[in-house]
Amino acid sequence: HYFIQSNLRIGIMSKGKHLLRLIRHSTDCCPMHSQRFGVASAHVRKEYALEMACSSVRYGPGVTSEVGMDFQNLGSKKIAVVTDKNLVDLPPVKIALEALEKAGVSYDLFDKVQVEPTDTSFKECIDFARKLNADAFLAIGGGSVIDTAKAANLYTAYPDADFLDFVNAPIGKGLPVTRTLCPLLAVPTTAGTGSETTGVSIFDYEPLKAKTGIANRAIRPTLGLVDPDNIKSMPERVTAYSGFDVLCHAIESYTALPYTERGPAPENPKLRPAYQGSNPLSDVWSRHACHITAKYFKRAVKDPEDYEARQNMHLASAMAGVGFGNAGVHLCHGLSYSISGLNRDYKCSDYPQEKKLVPHGLSVCITAPAVFAATADSSLERHAEIAEILGGKPVRKEDAGLALPDVLREYLHDLDVPDGLNSLGFSEEDIPDLVAGALPQKRVLDIAPITASAEPIAEIYANSMKNY
Repeated sequence: HYFIQSNLRIGIMSKGKHLLRLIRHSTDCCPMHSQRFGVASAHVRKEYALEMACSSVRYGPGVTSEVGMDFQNLGSKKIAVVTDKNLVDLPPVKIALEALEKAGVSYDLFDKVQVEPTDTSFKECIDFARKLNADAFLAIGGGSVIDTAKAANLYTAYPDADFLDFVNAPIGKGLPVTRTLCPLLAVPTTAGTGSETTGVSIFDYEPLKAKTGIANRAIRPTLGLVDPDNIKSMPERVTAYSGFDVLCHAIESYTALPYTERGPAPENPKLRPAYQGSNPLSDVWSRHACHITAKYFKRAVKDPEDYEARQNMHLASAMAGVGFGNAGVHLCHGLSYSISGLNRDYKCSDYPQEKKLVPHGLSVCITAPAVFAATADSSLERHAEIAEILGGKPVRKEDAGLALPDVLREYLHDLDVPDGLNSLGFSEEDIPDLVAGALPQKRVLDIAPITASAEPIAEIYANSMKNY
């Protein structure tokens, strides 16, 4: 890749100076608590413990109708209901609001959540919640809605905080959350993000055209109500791209840097990051999510009447959420944020057409074949195992670096995913900008199983220009 080798450094420095300054001043810094961590060197004490944390989850058809009783049981008096304009007149929101009214619980409705939210749209919801002085939150929607409600809940507890105080380093300060937040109940209406189980909230930071977020266990929902009735009418492309998000959550968490290789070990347990690296507890959830996805994903996309498949993908989303919420994701997600942020003109059917948009799941899966070709040598057994699960046939360990990317290309092709970054409007000339946008994603790049520096990231982007 002569272009990459000769122009990468110049391109990044000229087009991403501010981001690189931030990185230099916060190298190997934990985005949650500004604690330095990453791959432990020989003289640094490595991590020795892991911690499993996730929201309570209630699963079953019709559980949305229980939210009124839930808030009644919590003693909540004023609920901030958070959703978007696409959902506000649909059954999930109507059923939830009827349940609140039946229980005699007061609420105010915020329906201005933006798909793929920004710092601006987050702040609008935060202002709404602060003025309302709510004592509980109800999020009804996909990951964008749930993430927005998490941020509103956090900043309501800190009315004087600057917006960047809790945003991940190096863009924000990554301050610890020391106050108790209000109860947050989340009703997911897509089968993808797993946001109902995690302490992560993602948004586009418009001043830098970069995706970032807030990562802290304190912001995870109190309860996730996973109601398969709510995804019956999920559009075909939304089903596809949310399903690829599930798949990448599961594979990335299973192939992340082992938690015992992360270091230094925290001086205090409260400084242990949410994204700890692959570990035995997360492995159970991530591996099982892969099994479910292998069986039901294509069915759920190709047949909207296949309720069994959609039910199971909803469960897989929550399971993968528990896995990656404690292990973390790495390169597919880390590289996705600049793809979304630097999109020029791409719009996707079944998504809002009033603005250009690369759906999150699409921006994640488009680099997956190249990512897992690059990471295979870090754990041949795990990559071969996932290739076997998804492909349904034995894979030799030494073939993992070819087998898993090939299986993923098959999934992408069968489910009509555009053919690489070229199809989204990118070319090799965009690689320096893409790399500059990816490098600040230290929350996820630090647990990649390979060194996630500029050149290997650039090579992944180059190898993702076409997938078929």
